[in-house]
Amino acid sequence: MITIESKVNDLYSFFDTLQSKVGGTLEKGTTECQLKIKNSLANGSIRSIILEDGITVLEFDIIANENIEITIDALLAAHVNFMYCSKGKISHNFDKNGTTNSIDAFQTSIVANIKSDQNIIQIEKDVETVATLISVNTQISQNSQWSSSLKEAFIADKTDDYLYIGSYNLKIAESIKQLQSIHQEGLVRELLTKGIVNVILALEIDHHNKDIKNLEMEPTSLTKMEINSIATLTEYINEFPDLDHKVENLSDRVGLSAAKLQEGFKFQHGLTVCEYIRSVRLTKSEDLIVNTDLNISEIVYSVGFTSRSYFSKIFKERYDCTPSDYKKNKLAVSA
Repeated sequence: MITIESKVNDLYSFFDTLQSKVGGTLEKGTTECQLKIKNSLANGSIRSIILEDGITVLEFDIIANENIEITIDALLAAHVNFMYCSKGKISHNFDKNGTTNSIDAFQTSIVANIKSDQNIIQIEKDVETVATLISVNTQISQNSQWSSSLKEAFIADKTDDYLYIGSYNLKIAESIKQLQSIHQEGLVRELLTKGIVNVILALEIDHHNKDIKNLEMEPTSLTKMEINSIATLTEYINEFPDLDHKVENLSDRVGLSAAKLQEGFKFQHGLTVCEYIRSVRLTKSEDLIVNTDLNISEIVYSVGFTSRSYFSKIFKERYDCTPSDYKKNKLAVSA
């Protein structure tokens, strides 16, 4: 067991402690720290991001060769923590003698410390773990809409520590992947990061509210393994939108029936398989219009559409203008 005790409020000290315990190469920036580890104890990385309004992001992408226990100090009735596991699982408890709660892949959770001044995060050995913790300090920005709403929902009038573990949600996993794939630097990176983190927080809160009302999604018979298969296909379609994704081919790829496949996509995305593929292709086409010199015909076929007229029709339905006009507008803005 690797035990790490530190204050996340002082991220530089927190990462110094991490490095002293597990080794690795530590990179420190003004708003980000990242510890890259490749040794006998673990392989992967741990990253933090500091944003405005008292928001801190802590990301784990790691395979540990020993169980890791990280104790993070928390201010009472101040922090609301959103934990999401994209892969593997993590565990949480408020103190060493308390109840341990597991958060599985694609599950969301919300934690607020009311009487316990610690959060203990546990990462199991030999399990690839990808997890994100977004912490909002509601005392830093008293006038922030985020802070006041979160304080009212998860802290005010509470007499005991608050812990919510929700149902599965793949949309949050997709937004977290966007957060992890930001490659820009400087102000652009900061703005993109802030925007995506706000989206993740909105998704987390919306999912919580629907769970509490027991209206989170249509009833489903999907097992955890089947939900994992839907996540695998989601990632596959996002990475290769240009391929001919017939439903029967996708079914064969993960061993699910066509009916289960449709149920899974409706459950996780609110779309049929074909609707989801079309949405991914449209998003990719918009990115290519903005960031490449490809002409419209080249873009149409590079994202998997076979008809330019059909592409123009559905593009206009989403963006309220033709692809050509969209490209002209973007060029005019950047000129």
